[in-house]
Amino acid sequence: MSVPADAVRVVKLGAHIGARIDGIRLDGDLDVRSVDTIRAALAEHKVIFFRGQEHLSEDGQYEFAELLGAPTTPHPTVTSAGAKSLAIDSHQTRSNVWHTDVTFVDRVPKASILRAVTLPEYGGTTTWASTVAAYNSLPASLKLLAENLRARHTNRYDYAADAVDRTDDFELAYRREFESTYFETEHPVVEVHPETGERALLLGCFVKEIVGVSSSESRALFRLFQDRVTRLEHTTRWNWSLGDVAIWDNRATQHYAVDDYDGAHRRLTRITLGGPVPVGVDGRPSTVIAGDARDYVTAPHRAA
Repeated sequence: MSVPADAVRVVKLGAHIGARIDGIRLDGDLDVRSVDTIRAALAEHKVIFFRGQEHLSEDGQYEFAELLGAPTTPHPTVTSAGAKSLAIDSHQTRSNVWHTDVTFVDRVPKASILRAVTLPEYGGTTTWASTVAAYNSLPASLKLLAENLRARHTNRYDYAADAVDRTDDFELAYRREFESTYFETEHPVVEVHPETGERALLLGCFVKEIVGVSSSESRALFRLFQDRVTRLEHTTRWNWSLGDVAIWDNRATQHYAVDDYDGAHRRLTRITLGGPVPVGVDGRPSTVIAGDARDYVTAPHRAA
């Protein structure tokens, strides 16, 4: 469906990250000009938001996602929470830790499309941080240090989490499924973005260790660079309404779902787009330590 150019408006939400796009109705028939507008806004603002998309179903969300890239299967290990999309459901888990999605595999996802389905009466916001702004804010000496570091990421993800463990049956079952196949990948701490050429810090809660240093040094180095990511000036926070859609560049951001809605139900559906293996400033790609993510990256729905 063609959208008049003068009907589309990109509203910047912060100096380093975030924009809202008005005047576009998301679906699988969106015209090329609108798709190009979305791509350009995502490259510039790292996370973009759309209001009033109540018409979208899971199938419509998937068909729209295909205009932006090749969808993966919902998750490398969690197969019970959806066939085409991954249910981000508070009855199963609450992702209230800073993370870049699925960094424990070698081909870190390119982007994600998240749609609000069920929301609590209050709370439940999500915050995104620009890992590009974080890198750019470093003094030259720390940039050089970060560019020469590599980190190992795994799906045993307690290493950097500050959240209090939940021990209810649903959370434990989800955790067992999440860890059912062990993945470990060594990534550069600074990735060169494959499309924009920008440099970004590749960290988050899946980091097990910084390679080549002691445990105490690893923790100190992780904290040094991770704290730079989550500085408030590098973030934007979204208050969800039903029908909202968020799209973020997973290679240039981290995000955190704020768990401040008590026992209320919160459910969103996420479709993820496959990406290439990250490459560091020195040209070295990420390397697999354990696990094979080929089935995750190659989604069977593409042929359907």
